[in-house]
Amino acid sequence: MRIRIVDAFTDRPFAGNPAGVLLLDAFPDDGLLQRVALEVNHAETAFAHRLPEGGDADWALRWFTPATEVALCGHATLATAHVLHTTGAHEGPVRFATRSGVLVATPDAADGSITLDFPTAPLTPAEAPAGLAEALGTEPRRVLDTGPDVGDLLVEVADEKTVRALAPDHKALAAHSTRGVIATARAEDPARGYDFVSRCFFPNVGIDEDPVTGSAHTALAPYWSERLGRTTLTGLQASPRSGLVRVEPRGDRTLLTGRAVTVIEGDLLAW
Repeated sequence: MRIRIVDAFTDRPFAGNPAGVLLLDAFPDDGLLQRVALEVNHAETAFAHRLPEGGDADWALRWFTPATEVALCGHATLATAHVLHTTGAHEGPVRFATRSGVLVATPDAADGSITLDFPTAPLTPAEAPAGLAEALGTEPRRVLDTGPDVGDLLVEVADEKTVRALAPDHKALAAHSTRGVIATARAEDPARGYDFVSRCFFPNVGIDEDPVTGSAHTALAPYWSERLGRTTLTGLQASPRSGLVRVEPRGDRTLLTGRAVTVIEGDLLAW
C-alpha cells in the first residue's frame, strides 16, 4: 500500500492539518484500516478506491482517526482530492461516496486550491452544560449544537485572545458532546486576512486538539455568516500548526476552500 502524508488547508509544509491518504483497489477489513490509521497516527487517515463508471460517485472514501471511523472529515477529503489530482489518478471535479453522502471536490487550476461541497451543519441553540466553562477554561457567550454528523458543541467565547489562550481539561471536556467542542470568536483585526478564529478539541475520538478542521467549518460558516452579514468568509484555526479555510454557506450546503501540500510518500511493507 502506498501511503502519502498531506498537509491540508495550507500552502506550505509542516502547517495545516496532516492526513494520511491511501488509494486502494478495494477496502480491506475494517480492522486493518483501523490499525493502519493508528500506525499513521494523524488526526485522520483517508482510504479511497475507484468506483465503476456511470454511478453517482467516482471514488469511495472513508476516514479513520487513530481510535475510530468518523462520518465526516474535511481536511482528509481535501488531502485525498489533492493526491488524486497531483498524481493524475483523477482529473476535474471528483465525487466521493461517503457515510455523509456524495461529497464533491473541485480543483482550481489557477491557484491550486480545492473547493469541497459539504452538507451544512444544522445549528440549534443550547444551554451551556454544567461544568463546560470549567472544562474549557472560560465562560461561553453562546452555545449551539451542531447536529449528529458533526457532533460538536459550537461555543462562542469573549474574543480572539481568549480562543488563542485556551488550555482546556480534555478529560472533563469529553463529557459534553459526541465528538468535542469548537471554540470560536470574531477576528480581532480582519485586515489580517481572516474574519473569525477557532480551535477544535475532540477528546472523544482520540484527538485532544485538531490542527485544522473542515467539518467544523460547516458549522462555523453559517454561524459567522449570519453574525457578520456576509456569505464569503475566511476562518483561521488558531492551533499551533494553524490553517485557513475559505467558506461560503449556501443553504443546506457549505463550500470549503483550501490548499494542500504532499510532504511524505512511502510504502506500507507489512500488515
